[in-house]
Parts: sequence; structure tokens; C-alpha cells
Amino acid sequence: MSEEMTVFKSLNFSVCMQCGKCSGLCPIFSKSRLNPRRLMLEIAYSMSPLTTFPPLNIQEKNDVWDCTTCSTCSYYCPRDVKPMDVVIGVRTFLLEHGLVPRTLADVLEAAYKYGNPWGLSPNKRASWAQDLKVKYANSEKTNNLLYFVGCAASYDTRAQEVAKAMTRNLNALGIDFSILGNEEKCCGNEIYSLGEKGLFEDLKNHNMKLFEQYKVQEIITTSPHCYHALKNRYGLVKGLQVKHYTQYFAELLDSQKLKFSKRIEKTLVYHDPCFLGKHNGIYDEPRRILESIPGVKFLEFSKSRSRSVCCEGGGGRMWHDLPGGRLAEKRVKEAVDMGAQTIAVACPFCLLTFEDAVKTTGNEGKIEVKDIMELVNEAL
Repeated sequence: MSEEMTVFKSLNFSVCMQCGKCSGLCPIFSKSRLNPRRLMLEIAYSMSPLTTFPPLNIQEKNDVWDCTTCSTCSYYCPRDVKPMDVVIGVRTFLLEHGLVPRTLADVLEAAYKYGNPWGLSPNKRASWAQDLKVKYANSEKTNNLLYFVGCAASYDTRAQEVAKAMTRNLNALGIDFSILGNEEKCCGNEIYSLGEKGLFEDLKNHNMKLFEQYKVQEIITTSPHCYHALKNRYGLVKGLQVKHYTQYFAELLDSQKLKFSKRIEKTLVYHDPCFLGKHNGIYDEPRRILESIPGVKFLEFSKSRSRSVCCEGGGGRMWHDLPGGRLAEKRVKEAVDMGAQTIAVACPFCLLTFEDAVKTTGNEGKIEVKDIMELVNEAL
């Protein structure tokens, strides 16, 4: 087996029947040369000792950096071949040979040096909480609930408003929680998705040691990407629960610990984040929260839940653009056409891509983008 093929030896290509669902349903297939079906075929042939198929040159597969890792291809694959993992495998090979777009190389270097892909000082990670009532994890006691803030909500000025709203909501409900502050590092989800699995392991080990040191019992996250990494890629010790905030607040709602006292007279439409929906099957909890807010008129996109359209923010695409507008622009236009006043999101990447899309489509003043935590804070 050639060096190029070793990154795929754990994947089973023999069951791929070349149905084309992965390419046909890929949200960026129409604007990128990335063709998951063709990639699967080329790798399968190259791994066979009997083939006369031209050898695969992975070094020419630069289009794999266009992938958003939304998991649509893997979600709908009838044979469970996981084309997204193939793309990540190709990225790993390219990365090992230094064949990475400059912007993404900078992201990986920043995560290595500073513990976050934004390349900002780790000493400023908790600056957003400066004027808020926040406890920091203490090794002298058991920290029953840890709020894992994540990089976007720690460093991006717009996403910081979500972390602030989360903190205000938890405090208003009398819930005792703590954060890791400047000790927290990137969850590593986008680092893994870019193929840098060694750096991902370093980030994972750092955070897991903190969870153990502070005797953490339960974790809630801002980002579905952090939730996915912690839940599915960390291998957390048995008994340590991790939840996305929509799950946590839906449980508070169900137990009647969360009650709203104010009305929000707005028409809302909710966008399902890929890493919350297709990756982890969380669809009902965000809707229960939004529909319980007094005054809200709730709408659904024509494509929602497992058919939701990717915003193009995942898989490193926050730092790597393709020519033309992002799919978030189509969602914004649809939301305006259906009469929505607010697009509700539950992911910092969705928040940022949708806010950009509102501007690039000329819809400022017509529609706003709000995270669910911000809406909960308005209604408390």
C-alpha cells in the first residue's frame, strides 16, 4: 500500500455503491470541484492490487479544503461509508506534506501557539466576563457545572454577547456554575476537521486534565462544534456529562425551573446548525425553547432539521472562502421572503456567517440574527 493510501486503511470503501448521494447532496458541490463520489472511487481503485486505474495523486486534491464537514454526505450515505472522514483523511495527508492554504496554516499555527485559532492572547480569553458575576473553577471543591465557553464566544466581539447572555441567564436562574477562564483552550474540533489530529490530541489532553483537576461533573457548551468534540472525540470519563446549552435549557424548561416573564412580539425562524443537527440529532430542544417564549410566532425554513442548509462556517471555512456568496445568503433571503423578523441560531459560526449574509444581501434593517441565549435573556 502506498504512503498516500495509509491514511485510509481503516475505512471500508468496498461497500460504496457509487450512488452519488454524497456528491448530489453536498451543499457546496455546485460551487466547488470537490466531488466526494469521485474521490471515493479513485481511492478505492488505488487501494486495490488488481486495478489498472490510474494511480491517485492526492497532492492534486486541493479542493478538499472547500468542505464544511457538515456531514450531509455521511448522514445520507446508504452504506455508512462516511465520505466526510475520507475528506479529513486527504486533508491529513496534504497537511503532513505542507500542502495547506496559507490562511488555514496560520489558523493551525495560532492554535498551537496561543490555544485558539484566532491567534489572540490566552491571557485575554476570559476578558468578556470582566464585569459579570462569574466563578472560576476551583480545585478545592467539586465543580458540578462547568460552562465551556469556546474560542468564538471568548474572542469574537459579536459572539461574546452569547457568552454574556448565557452567564446572565444562569445567574438569573440561580444556577451555580464555573468557567475555566484563561486556562481553557480550543476544543480542537476545527483542528481535527482540518486534519491536524496531533494538535487536536494536545488540545484535548490539556482540557481533559483540567476537567479532572477541577472534578467537573457536567459541562455545557456554547458551540455545537465544542459539544461534538467533547462528546464524540474526547472520550470523557464515565459519568462526566456534556450538553449543548439548548439541551440544558430545554431541561430547565421541562422541569419548570425556566419561566419567561416578558413577551417577544417577533416572527422567528430557526436555523439548524450542522453540528447540532446532522452530527448529533438535536432538533427538538431548540424549538421547545423558542416556542415557549411568549409572543413569538415560530416559522420553519423549507429545508430544516436533517435537511437544513449549511451556513458554510464549519470545517475551517470560517477562515477559508470560496468565490461567490455563502449559502447563508440564500437562507437570509428566504427568511426575509417568508416574513421572518429574526433568524434564531444556536451556534457562534452560524451567528457570524448569517450576520455577514444580512449585510452582503442588503437586508440590514429588515431582519436580525439572534442566538437563542440572547432571546432567552430578553424574555426572562
